[in-house]
Amino acid sequence: MSTSAEHQRTALVTGANSGLGKAIVTALAADGLRVGMVSRDRARGEAALADLRAATGNQDLHLFVADLANQASVRVLAQAVRDRFDRLHLLINNAGTAFAERRLSPQGIECALATNHLGPFLLTNLLLDLIKASAPARIVNVGTRIDAAMDFDDLNWDKRPYGMMKGYAQSKLGNLHFTFELARRLQGSGVTVNCVFPGVFKSNLGGTDGAQGLFWKLMIRFGGWAIPTAESAARRVLYLANAPELTGVSGQYFADRKTIPAPAQALDAEANRRLWEISERLTGLSPPQTGIGQETP
Repeated sequence: MSTSAEHQRTALVTGANSGLGKAIVTALAADGLRVGMVSRDRARGEAALADLRAATGNQDLHLFVADLANQASVRVLAQAVRDRFDRLHLLINNAGTAFAERRLSPQGIECALATNHLGPFLLTNLLLDLIKASAPARIVNVGTRIDAAMDFDDLNWDKRPYGMMKGYAQSKLGNLHFTFELARRLQGSGVTVNCVFPGVFKSNLGGTDGAQGLFWKLMIRFGGWAIPTAESAARRVLYLANAPELTGVSGQYFADRKTIPAPAQALDAEANRRLWEISERLTGLSPPQTGIGQETP
């Protein structure tokens, strides 16, 4: 850990206490980065923090506890990061989950959408000035390769029957809309944003939300993939985080070190802008309108 503090890269990784997130942090910590680890559960986060400090010898690892489905928690997280770090060169929006049944967040938003899309959308926007001030900097959104389209008129599943895989696919498509629109907004800033499909790998996705067994049965059945390790998947994410040849590359969708096609809806710039504006309203970044996303008492 000989990197001087003056030039040390600082990273923040969500979903960092297990699976892909923990594998990403392991690699970044071994490279000497200062890393913020975001975990929803304090006990699991503290256990992972202790494991990683021991495994990598890097003591400059920091735990932040937040539930990305709860916007109040995301706002507290963003402030805690700003209080702890004076710069942020790398943000990896990795956390994601699936729900066997429709649930609502404290803000009244369907929980897969709240966690997988609106959580990283809000967190990134709240940290964006810090990231810009740290440029050159990179944002990496971890996505899923499922051909889907978002129903902008029923994002909350009020009008349609909810299905776990449909809800998961819609929420994760939001990562691509967000990536492409944010890339347009960041042009010339020295900050790049890309989305990566890390492959299907064995993880705890949905495990604490009641969907673990069913989720993986469906992924294996419909995807037909062999299930590699989280460490193998992490290499795809780390490529976007570290590769010198990706300097200045932004607004792309990657898998296995090469660009891949995105679903048709995500390639529609107007759809990207529309979801951005909806997301601003749902997260309180713009004035609220009637509809979903009203704060519950």
